[in-house]
Parts: sequence; C-alpha cells; structure tokens
Amino acid sequence: MALTPILPWRGWRHLPRDARDTLFLLGVIAWTVLPHAGHLPVWCSLLTGMVLLWRTHLAFTNAPLPGRWLPIAVLAVAIVLTLVSFRTLLGKEPGVTLLVVLMALKTLELRARRDAFVVFFLGFFLVLTHFFYSQSITVAAAMLGSVWGLLTALVLAHMPVGQPSLRQAGGLALRTAALGAPIMVLLFVMFPRIGPLWGVPQDGLATTGLSNSLSFGSVAELAVDDRIAMRIRFLDTPPPAESMYFRGPVLTRFDGNEWTPITTDFPLPMARDTLEVRGRAVRYEVTVEPLRLPVLAMLEATPQLPPIEGLWTRRRDDMTWATVRPVRERLRFTATAHTGYRLAEEELASSVRAESLSLPADVAPRTRAWARALGERVGGDNPAALATAVMNHIRTAGYTYTLAPGAYGETDRRAAFDEFWLDRREGFCEHFAATFVVIFRELGIPARIVTGFQGTDTALVDGYHVVRQSQAHAWAEYWQEGRGWVRADPTAAVAPERIFSSRNLRPAPGLLNNALDTMSPQIVTQLRALWETLDNRWNQWVLNYSRGQQLDLLSHLGFESPSWQDLAKLLVLTLATLALLGAAWAWWDRQRQDPWQRQAAALARQLAKLGLDAPRHIPPRQLAAAVRDRFGTPGAPLAALLLVLERERYGRGARPRPSAAWFADVRTETRRLRSAARTLAAQTR
Repeated sequence: MALTPILPWRGWRHLPRDARDTLFLLGVIAWTVLPHAGHLPVWCSLLTGMVLLWRTHLAFTNAPLPGRWLPIAVLAVAIVLTLVSFRTLLGKEPGVTLLVVLMALKTLELRARRDAFVVFFLGFFLVLTHFFYSQSITVAAAMLGSVWGLLTALVLAHMPVGQPSLRQAGGLALRTAALGAPIMVLLFVMFPRIGPLWGVPQDGLATTGLSNSLSFGSVAELAVDDRIAMRIRFLDTPPPAESMYFRGPVLTRFDGNEWTPITTDFPLPMARDTLEVRGRAVRYEVTVEPLRLPVLAMLEATPQLPPIEGLWTRRRDDMTWATVRPVRERLRFTATAHTGYRLAEEELASSVRAESLSLPADVAPRTRAWARALGERVGGDNPAALATAVMNHIRTAGYTYTLAPGAYGETDRRAAFDEFWLDRREGFCEHFAATFVVIFRELGIPARIVTGFQGTDTALVDGYHVVRQSQAHAWAEYWQEGRGWVRADPTAAVAPERIFSSRNLRPAPGLLNNALDTMSPQIVTQLRALWETLDNRWNQWVLNYSRGQQLDLLSHLGFESPSWQDLAKLLVLTLATLALLGAAWAWWDRQRQDPWQRQAAALARQLAKLGLDAPRHIPPRQLAAAVRDRFGTPGAPLAALLLVLERERYGRGARPRPSAAWFADVRTETRRLRSAARTLAAQTR
C-alpha cells in the first residue's frame, strides 16, 4: 500500500483542526517523555520515538489510524522486553517504562474525545514520575511546561466547534492554572506531612560517591564529580579550612582487598561516653543531599544531633552518626561541633582491637618489611614518632598526589600496596591513608581508615559553604594509649594545599572537556554560583519544607503548642471558608446580567413611558420604525438613536460595552417626546 505523500508545510493556520491539535498534543507528549530517555532502556526510547513519528506522519497526511490489533501486538512485545530488561513488571523502572510505551501507543487510538482524555491523564501521571528521579528546579520548570501543554490540549478538546487558535486555548489554560495556583500553594503550605515530603525510592537517587567500602581507585573516581554533597551555614565564626573534616563511614575491617565497617546493623548500642570535646563550640546549619548511606557526614566533632524528622539517628563509638536506614531525601538541621576533641577510651574492646590490627598474611609483603625497618629505626612503641616519620617520608621520597594514579595490583592484587608505596609513588588520598594504616598495623598499632569530606569551596554561595563530592576524602586514625584515637592525614604531607586551602586538583583539560573553564573560568564560576544560589533557594524553600516548618507557621499565627491536628483543623477551616466564598461569588455571578441586557431592560422602561412595548426579541431597527409611526417627525431623533444602538451592538465595529452618553441622550429624547405628547393632548382638549 502506497503511503500518502506529506504536503508541504504552510503553517499552522492552513492545517485542518484535527491535524493541528494532534500535532500539538504529540509535541507535548514528546517534551514530557524526553527527560526519561536517560532512565529508560534503549529499546523503549527507540520504540516510543518511532510510534510518535509514525503518528505525526498520519496526522500530516490525514491517513487512517491502524487497527486495534497492531497496538496490542506492540504492547505485548513491550511487555516481553520489559521482563527481559528488569526480570519483573513490578517496581518503579518497569512501571515507568510501560507507562511511556502505553502513552505512545494510545496516540494511535485517538478516534474520539474519550481517547484524548485518556492520553491527557496518562500525561499528567507521567509528569509525576519525573520526580522519582530528580526534584531539581530544572525538572520542575520542564514539567510546568508539560502541564501547561496538557491543559491547553484539554481546553482544545472542550472546544469542538470552529478552529480556536492555540494562543486562545493556551491563554485560557494559563488563566485556569493561575486561578488554581492559590489553592495549590495553600495545600502545599498547610497539608499535614506525615513523613518526608520528597522521599523517593532508593534507585531513583544520585549517589554521593561515598560508600561503606573502599578499595584503591574508588575515591579517586569521585574527585572529578562537582555535584553538591552538603551545604553548611555557620552560625558562628567558621573554623579554619584544615579543621573542616566531615566524618563519614569508619572502615576497620580489611580482607586484603576491601575496607568495610565492623558493623552497620541496627539497633546499635548507645555510644559510650568517651568523647571529650574541647575548644570553642561552632554552631552550624547543614543541608545534606541524599547519600544513599545509613550515615550522616558530620563536622568533627559533633557530640549531639537534634531530632531529625522522619529519621532515627545514633552516634556510634567511632564517632560515626549512623541512621536506621539509608538517607534517601534531602535533610536540613542545626548542630554544634567543637574544634577539638578526644576519644578518651581507657582501652580498646578486644573485638575492636583485633579488627584494628588484622592484616591478611599475604598482603603487601614489601611494604610490611619497610614498616618493620622503620619501627626498628624509630621505635615501634611510640605511635606519634612513627606517624611523624611516615609523614616526613611522604614529603621527601618523591610521592605525587594525582587524580589519575592508574590501576594498582592488576597482575597480583596482594602487591597493590607495594606498587604504590615503593614503586610508582602516585596516588590519591585513599592510597596514602590505606598504606598508612597497613604500616601501623604491621607494627602492632591499631589503626583504621575514616572517609568523609574535607574542606569546602572557598567562595560562599548564597551565604553557604558548599561541600562538593569532589571534596570526598579519606584519612587515617591510630590508637595511642592514654590519648585514644588520633587523626593522621597523609594527604597533608604530599598535598598541603588540599587540606589547608581546600584546593582540589582538577582533571587536565582536553579539547572539549573543561573548554569553558579554559576560555573564561571567571564567567563559568559566576554562572555556577548563580545557578547554585537558585538551586539552594529552591531546596530551602520548597524541597525542605517540612512538618517542623508547618508547626513554626502555626506558632507565628498564635498557636501556643501547635500539632498536626491543629494544622489539619486550620486547613479544613480555610478550605471551608474558601468554598463558602466561592459559592457566594457563584451566586452573585448568576445574578449578574450582561451590560447590553441591562441596557435593553432600561430602554424598554423608557419606551414604556411613551406607550411603546419593547420585547427583548425586537431589534432596535424595528423599535425605531415604531417610534416614527407613533410620533412622526418629532420622533426622528429618538429613532436615529435606536439605529445607532443597532450599529454599536451588531455592526462591524461593535462596542464591547454600551455607551452611557448614548443612554443619556435617549432619556433626554424620551422626556422631550412625553412633554410634546402632553402639550398636544392639552391643546386637543
């Protein structure tokens, strides 16, 4: 069967109404589906694109739609491919995939308004699915465009007659949305939140790069990621850059390849009272991005945390702030840290000591021999002197701090430490920290790795210190009798600017990579700061709006001890008041008359004074003839005014509202004719 040729494009005005509306709807669907392309299987994106292009061709050529069996067959194939891709039809990813396919296939069944309504509401549901993956301001803006487009298509579906313009339909959709916006804002502000507002399934969130494990190369890959991990606003004088250590997972257990925590199981025992804080207190407000880890990276040392809505936390003995579940939503709270601290444990628990000394026998034989030689030279019973000796060795032995050290242990994983420490001597923070711990364990000194973040951006963004994923860091801690766990950061020896000035290494610019930075780094920095300011305001005012802020709002309104029940009552009362006001307005609106109808009633009353009947269905021209028949030449001015009325209301240049001056002239002529009629009657008697 030959395809109908596509006619040359001559603009929207020359398209049939059905084709134009269909093409507009297809454009809205494509705009709504497009952001999902990065989350969907490749076959789904290709299938959706092919179906939408085919439907576009059918709209241009006014060709008949396919039979019902073809979409059913394609849907069956999509179900099979979904099963192959995800091994299930349940869950977020399979559900979104099938929803996108159903949306595309439904466009092949647009035979009636009912089918169009199904597409509209599938589109509204598809808009919501984007927030499973991201709640950024860009996604929200894009989906506002989709909602406006779907509302415009819905308005067009309710205008079956004629060919209303897209501008007219879009304007009506925009005004309708604007009328509903106050109710939407009211519900957003006052609807009680039972849990975190923006909690989404775990697989819909971006990773921070930190994890509950570490091996050579894992943190180095994170260092090139400039996404924001946390925002810090200090309520007091900020600590110096070298003191900004944000403590995350503590990795003690080592199997020769991977470092992991001793345990992450809940419930955790209460931390022993071994943390002694020193120095001045530093109050700070932290906004944490989703970590997907059951831990909060807090500024060292933060002894207490306030209750966090929807999340149970506990401080462990190793000073890690653990959570009952992975952090899957943005959190904001205020805490207090201290610039100095000591973990004043009198002695290590036997299980912790064993894990902090454990080394597989076949790992790093050359490095361990080097450690034993260092211990004989310095003295293995003095951890502080050993730490100083290792730091001096790093400073003077030609080590290089780099983002691209290359892979270690490709031929023999057991020799990875030896390749780094004794041969190539190029590495990132994890290489130095892990090797430091191996050296200390070989000398019988308990040691462990601590991961987290170190430092912040030097420039404030909207009053906040920004902690990026590129500032993820790893350092070491060793045990010293009578002092407890002591921090040792080998990175400060090889790259002091990384610790003391928060200056991160940047990847080498290529032809395209970092091209903007190469041309104008100041402009890029300013644009990024502006964007991150907007993003921060969005996070603070919208995404982080929580039940606590709702209760604060009630406090400002005069509630002494507000609760969510008070919030619900206030919301119901407000909605009931608005409903009554709306009903009153609707009743008043029904009583209103069109200005022309009010003028017609007033004109009828004026003509009744002259003894003329003026029913609503009689046009002004016929009334003018009746005036001339009754009054002859004296009635000509009033008849002329009635002809003016006909032109102003029904003529080519009709007025939107009646003229007050015209009606004043009508009253004048009415009084003149009544006076003339009374004079004539008196003369007749």
